[in-house]
Amino acid sequence: MADVDVHLLDRGRIEADANFVLDGSTVATASNPNPDLRYEEFLVWNLVIDHPKGTVLWDTGSHPEAGDDYWPAPLYEAFAHVDAGEHDLEDDLAAAGYALDDIDAVVMSHLHLDHAGGLYHFEGTDTPVYVHARELEYAYRSGNTDTGSVAYFPPDFDRELNWSVVRGDHLLYEDFRLLHLPGHTPGLLGARIDRGDETLLVAGDEAYWQENYDGQSMAASLLWDNRAWRESLDRLHELELEHDADVLLGHDTAMLDRFGETW
Repeated sequence: MADVDVHLLDRGRIEADANFVLDGSTVATASNPNPDLRYEEFLVWNLVIDHPKGTVLWDTGSHPEAGDDYWPAPLYEAFAHVDAGEHDLEDDLAAAGYALDDIDAVVMSHLHLDHAGGLYHFEGTDTPVYVHARELEYAYRSGNTDTGSVAYFPPDFDRELNWSVVRGDHLLYEDFRLLHLPGHTPGLLGARIDRGDETLLVAGDEAYWQENYDGQSMAASLLWDNRAWRESLDRLHELELEHDADVLLGHDTAMLDRFGETW
C-alpha cells in the first residue's frame, strides 16, 4: 500500500459562457427570445502528487502571458484566463512548498492550452512528461493543419520535452493508475489513486462541472466524440460506486471546498 498525498494547486480562473459547459444552458424561446446569458467562472487547477516513488505534477496550467497576446485573440475572447499572470507555475508551486526541481514526472491529462501552458519549464530536462499517444498525435495534427481542434496551441507543447507516451490505461506507480477517458479529447487521461481504503478519481475535463458528471452534456465544441464521452462517464460512475471514491472534476470551483488544499 502506497502512502500518497495529493495537493490541489489553485491556478486561477477562466471566465466564459456557461453554454460551453452546459449544452443549451440558455436558449431563446418564443416567450423569451432574448434571454440573459450566464457568464461564469471556471477553476483552473493542478495537482502535486507525493508518492514514495516520486513527486508528480498533474498538468501545468495556462501560460502566464495568456492574456497578454500569447493566446490567440479568438480563444481568449471565448475563454478568458483573467488572472493567468498572477499564476506562474513556479510561483504557485512555491506557495505550496514545492520547487520545479522537486518534480520527478509530469502527467498531461491533455494538451489544451489551459493545461499545457507551463510545459516550457520542463523543456530540455530529463523529466518525463506522460501523455497519451492519441492525444499527442491529435494535438500536433490540430496545431499544424486545419483539422482537429483550435484549443491546441503549438507553442505550448511543440518543444524539446522528454515525452513518455502511454497507450490505454497505464500503471504509473503502485496505487496510481492513469485512466484513458476519451471523449473531451481523443487521449484524455484521468487517474485512480488509492490510499488504504480511500480512492480518488481524477476525472478532470471529462466533466467540467458537477452537472456534466451527472450526465448533462458539454457543448459539441468541447467534445471530440460524444459517444466516447458517455462511455468514459459510465466508467467513472462504476469506479466511483465500486470504491466509494472521491471525484475531482475539471473546472468546478466547488472542488476548492470539497478538497481544500490536500486530499
